[in-house]
Amino acid sequence: MKPKLNTRIIGVLGLGVFGRTVAKELSKYDVDVIAIDNRQANVQDVADYVTKAAVGDITDYDFLKNIGVKECDIVIIATGTNLESSVLAAMHCKKLGVPRIVGKARSLTFEEVLYEVGVHVVVSPERDSGVRLASKILRNKIDEVLRLDDDTSIVEFTAPDAWVGKTVLELDLRRKYELNLIGMREEKGEKLNSSIAINHPIEANTILVAMANSHVFEKYDYLGYFND
Repeated sequence: MKPKLNTRIIGVLGLGVFGRTVAKELSKYDVDVIAIDNRQANVQDVADYVTKAAVGDITDYDFLKNIGVKECDIVIIATGTNLESSVLAAMHCKKLGVPRIVGKARSLTFEEVLYEVGVHVVVSPERDSGVRLASKILRNKIDEVLRLDDDTSIVEFTAPDAWVGKTVLELDLRRKYELNLIGMREEKGEKLNSSIAINHPIEANTILVAMANSHVFEKYDYLGYFND
């Protein structure tokens, strides 16, 4: 395989629904993708999208080396059903010198083990999608949430009716809700105005964007405290 100049090479090991989706999505961009699975049908499904698709055992060190995994900038271990396979694949990737390894886990124990063997980032699609769904269902004033870590998010929300006519200074948002405003929009979709006039009354339907403590602000919104 001859990668394009300055193009990253990403390996996707395991081509279940999650792995195939990741491989196809990455292939839309200027990235060389090596996709591997032990099932021919799964490999064929991504063959037209990726740079190289191969049928093989991701726990076989020599196979991974010969297929080009040692050239990868990132490897995604996308199988989340067999812990032993994921651990062996991660160990082989480390031995091959892959600088960044991402793993998929189906449980907290699975996640902890992957971190222990040197996986840099562990994702849990089922758990994460469940969290996002619950969040979406419970939202009242919040429109969007971008999670920076377990405790901090950037939230975009419509100004609660109780805030209309009051100034940012009066509302004392940082103390009450651990909320730091970073901008406002007059309407959804408009350009964010980061110049916040703290003495200017907030108007109805104003969209606010803020850095927030997820557990504090989102709890207030989900419980409907801003609906009064």
